[in-house]
Amino acid sequence: MRSIIVKPVNKLSGTICVPGDKSISHRAVILGSLTKGTTRVTGFLESEDCMRTVKIFRQLGVDIVVSGNEVVITSGGLHGLKEPKGDLYAGNSGTTMRLMLGVLAGQKFTSRITGDDSLCKRPMQRITEPLRGMGAKITGTVKNDGEYAPIVVSGGDLSGIDHKSVLVASAQVKSAILLAGLYAKGETSVLEFSKSRDHTERMLKYFGSDLKVDENKVSINGEGHLMSKDIVVPGDISSAAFFMVAASCLEGSEVTIKNVGVNPTRTGIIDVMKDMKANIELKNEKTISEEPRADILVKSSRLKGITIEPSEIPRIIDEIPIIAVAAAFAQGETIIKGVSELKVKESNRLMAIRDLFHYFEMRLNDCSSKRLVIPGDQDTKPKTFPGAVCNSLGDHRIAMTGIIMGLMAKGETIVYDTDCINTSFPNFIEILKEVTPEGTIKVEK
Repeated sequence: MRSIIVKPVNKLSGTICVPGDKSISHRAVILGSLTKGTTRVTGFLESEDCMRTVKIFRQLGVDIVVSGNEVVITSGGLHGLKEPKGDLYAGNSGTTMRLMLGVLAGQKFTSRITGDDSLCKRPMQRITEPLRGMGAKITGTVKNDGEYAPIVVSGGDLSGIDHKSVLVASAQVKSAILLAGLYAKGETSVLEFSKSRDHTERMLKYFGSDLKVDENKVSINGEGHLMSKDIVVPGDISSAAFFMVAASCLEGSEVTIKNVGVNPTRTGIIDVMKDMKANIELKNEKTISEEPRADILVKSSRLKGITIEPSEIPRIIDEIPIIAVAAAFAQGETIIKGVSELKVKESNRLMAIRDLFHYFEMRLNDCSSKRLVIPGDQDTKPKTFPGAVCNSLGDHRIAMTGIIMGLMAKGETIVYDTDCINTSFPNFIEILKEVTPEGTIKVEK
């Protein structure tokens, strides 16, 4: 396992491109595999997570050729998948497992999907219950009050349902139900209390599905077909977030991040940073393959503490660890409410954030399932803190957050167990080197 040694820097400067959006890359492979004909995807994120989705569809009989960030998918359409030989393995990818459960629910064969130790501890009941309600036969490992992988799915003969997401707005739950809805008789709808990321809806519409969106309700009519089209994937805003925060906090910084996806359901990080008085500007805005994108220009600024309400969490759920770092540099207290979902990510991210702050000798006023409270600064000058020795807990976003904190510290930092970064941002270190002085980052095996 790699460890990363980080030296502090005064500022970040330069123009970079982050890799393709992970959420869109997953969905491009999934829907391309359910479309009859050939689909070409450019800008694909060739990460461990996205390649898990590719490998599963290959097991299901789809011809997929990956050449770097270009993917060519040749498929027989919605009913062209074949029964797999052996288990389908999702690795550490929650998106792969949860969305595949929706696809597998529509197949007239039995399959078994599993993942690594971490993924097998993540709850799947929010997915399996509505899919059972549509007619799928699903069994999993029962622990406490939920179901966990390995999960066996016997699908086919589905009927549409009206599903309400009451407690947590989840794009993965919504997407799984809509994917199953492609195979269901009648209409399938999902109503959310707060709109989650909508990449699945946009791509389903792009491929020609009979789909309607009415504010927070999405409906799809099944038993149709999808038309193959080429997809251009924008850069991942969740990956860009690390550079946005670092450039905002380090005085004298100026960074341009090219061709980043700015889908309104994903730009919570930009809205939050602007509320904190960050100097962020969007340039060259355009829409390709139903997804808006832009260049993001970030200049350093003195951030201010804010309160983030639960309704905003679905749009920033993956960025909360690095937002907590921005809050530590802000003047005044920042309160992030409704953070319970962080407990069931790749790690318990609430506890991981707490541990990171402890390693760097920084304080949290509260770290519970209800809220995260970061005291920030009362002084006119930005916070200072020493370097640290810390561990990622096998969580890619915690690993990258620790490395960014190392850039801001006043001494050397070592982050252990960083191979997990490959799940979402394989060239993170190489891109970070483009905006930092030579010798700032050292990789040790």
